[in-house]
Amino acid sequence: MTSSRSPSRLPARVILHSRVVVMPLESVIPSAHQRTRRKDALALRCLRRSSWCLVSRFLGVKRRHLSVTAGEFQLLPRPRYFTGYTCRSGSCYRVLGAAELLADFSSYLTRFSQRCLCCRPRMIEVVASMARGPVFLAGEVLECLITFTNPMSHLSTSASSEMLAWASAQIHCQFHASESRVALPSQGTKQDVQAESDTVLIPSRGERGQCMLDTPPKILFCDLRLDPGESKTYSYSELVPTDGPPSFRGQAVKYVYKLTIGCQRVNSPIKLLRVPFRVLVLHGMPEPPFPQDEEVAPSNPFLEEEEGGRRDTRTLERALDMLMITTSRRYPHLFNITNMRGKVAKFCIFKTVYRLGEDIIGTFTFSEGDIPCLQYSVSLQSEEEVHEQYQRRPGQAVSVTGHGRHLESCLHTASSHFSLPIPLNVTPGFNTDIMTLRWRLHFEFVTAREPVELPTVLQNQSEVTVWTGAEQVDVDTFSWDLPIKVLPTNPALASYVSQFTGTNSINI
Repeated sequence: MTSSRSPSRLPARVILHSRVVVMPLESVIPSAHQRTRRKDALALRCLRRSSWCLVSRFLGVKRRHLSVTAGEFQLLPRPRYFTGYTCRSGSCYRVLGAAELLADFSSYLTRFSQRCLCCRPRMIEVVASMARGPVFLAGEVLECLITFTNPMSHLSTSASSEMLAWASAQIHCQFHASESRVALPSQGTKQDVQAESDTVLIPSRGERGQCMLDTPPKILFCDLRLDPGESKTYSYSELVPTDGPPSFRGQAVKYVYKLTIGCQRVNSPIKLLRVPFRVLVLHGMPEPPFPQDEEVAPSNPFLEEEEGGRRDTRTLERALDMLMITTSRRYPHLFNITNMRGKVAKFCIFKTVYRLGEDIIGTFTFSEGDIPCLQYSVSLQSEEEVHEQYQRRPGQAVSVTGHGRHLESCLHTASSHFSLPIPLNVTPGFNTDIMTLRWRLHFEFVTAREPVELPTVLQNQSEVTVWTGAEQVDVDTFSWDLPIKVLPTNPALASYVSQFTGTNSINI
């Protein structure tokens, strides 16, 4: 017998006494096709693949006596099967006809499926999500919603409640240094005995480097019970430390911030859920206002909701206002670019302090120069310098990273300009005890040693004149560096290009 339906959805049939007994899997396990959760998919797949083995086990015959074709299980005709069906029940045997075969096998298969589903590992799904995004300013309040869910459906026959002993959350900053560039002082051989235990919460367990900054842990709950299909959400809020470095991934050092959530079952090791996020440091950021005592603080029932919504945003608004004022000041900065032979051009830039995401715009005036300029280039670069006491080798070179370049030919050009955008995913300049990050504009000029004559065009000339440049020109090259300052930007804007999602999950 053939069929075009999928074998996994076809009913199973057992042919006995020349009579066909149809046993669809949907009738044996009523919710088999309705279960779509990941926890049941594996057990049901194994059940469908081994159904023909169950038939042979149930009938007490060898598998070679069964024929499986297009989802049908056919018992090959043998003389002793025409007189009846023998089924072991306890210590006695009984002979069943075709009419009793369906109910007996359905009961057997139902018990087997329940046993398979009961053997699955118990689990709780934990999801952490930062609603506002994965980028924050130091001194800003970080808020995260943490949801605990028992994914087992209440319709399942093996559904049961799940228990968690406790859960806590805290922020920590992980520091990692390159061994070929940074020589850190020896930490000694002192070890924390508790760090080797799986039942002690250590947020940096398994991380590279060392934890240089962490906040006190906050307990989310104790003795949590979740019924099948139930979920509970807890809110975690913490002030991002202002005395730490910004998030940075350089050639010599790395600073990585993470929110670590620890959970534990009774008599089980601690499971850690880490949510990485980015921190921008704005020096001179206003301190958060001193919290008033709730008993003596003035209260207005009509303004309570409005003030509560604005309390956490005041610090961010003040910092962004200060940032806008600092980076909005414009006045022309003029520079005369010269080399050993004379003046090349005049350069004008309207400010030297920028935010992440801004465009750096500058203009050149070559008509005021005495030396012809053939070509110029402008590069946006960051310098990562390790302090002398931490350098691996004496006189170690500064690590330079390029973030954009503008190249232009400018022979016989009176004026020119360039525009270089500052990427949103780079780190503003900062300084720590180990290293310093600075920003600069790197200029390179190619000038001619001798004057290059302009093509002459007569006023009454009617024919087309083709001017060909010189095949060989003696040139000089020189470079110049202009320091600039790069500051953070609005965290919401930087979240659009962040490599972090602000969401992570784990099953425990």
